[in-house]
Amino acid sequence: MLRNLCLKLRVFSIDSNILRNMSHSVLKLSGKVAVVTASTEGIGFSVAKRLATDGAAVVISSRKKDNVEKALDQLKSVSSKIAGIPCHVGKAEDRKRLLEFAKTTFGGVDLLVSNAAVNPTMGHVLDTSEDAWDKIFDINVKSAFLLTQAVLPLMEERGGGSIVYMSSIAGLNPMNILGAYSVSKTALLGLAKAAATQCAQKNIRVNCVCPGIIKTKFSEVMWSNPSSKEVLDQAIPMKRCGEPDEIAGMVSFLCSNDASYITGENFVVAGGYFSRL
Repeated sequence: MLRNLCLKLRVFSIDSNILRNMSHSVLKLSGKVAVVTASTEGIGFSVAKRLATDGAAVVISSRKKDNVEKALDQLKSVSSKIAGIPCHVGKAEDRKRLLEFAKTTFGGVDLLVSNAAVNPTMGHVLDTSEDAWDKIFDINVKSAFLLTQAVLPLMEERGGGSIVYMSSIAGLNPMNILGAYSVSKTALLGLAKAAATQCAQKNIRVNCVCPGIIKTKFSEVMWSNPSSKEVLDQAIPMKRCGEPDEIAGMVSFLCSNDASYITGENFVVAGGYFSRL
């Protein structure tokens, strides 16, 4: 009888450990505050949803107030710790207001996911107009740089943090139809490398995620047409485009303590599509 009791207590102890580990895994971002730019649809929305699911308090943002409110309504069933504010990342006052809102609402910022991007032109890089070039680099690169500068003091107050830039496989393997956009995404890879070196001593990690062709409105022109989709499917070893949630998982990993010794790196999530050796 005593032996059976000991066995039961042992099983209970094992089960309790499993439950604790499961809880830790599910809530691996508990106590963290995340700011995600351009997060009312597509990859940004999926990232915000995943970070909230993993326990973080999340601030979403978008240029249009209506889009923020719609996204908040969709996310209210995920967590009570999600708030949102309109933000045009190309405007200094909006960037400042975004970070102040995060601090006022949730007490600070631990995680920044810079996801905002534009591509107002298609075609080869040397055919890009100066206006289009400036707009692409202002939003895709300069805003990430300036947000990083602004968020560092907030992260230092909380003992460290994690910054993730949303680059692209086109930043590693430029696409002719996305000439200037590809170059802007390459610039983010360099920014991450340089910023990671400077931020490491502050316990702040900086990394890039490089999605392949993901089924979002942003890339719809590439996958919605049956003939172009067939070409894509042949080029991608997994024979399909990715889903936004498949990018969100990588971002959550990089924001968590599971990635505590990773900084200055870029991670391709592209179904095996060629990027590098």
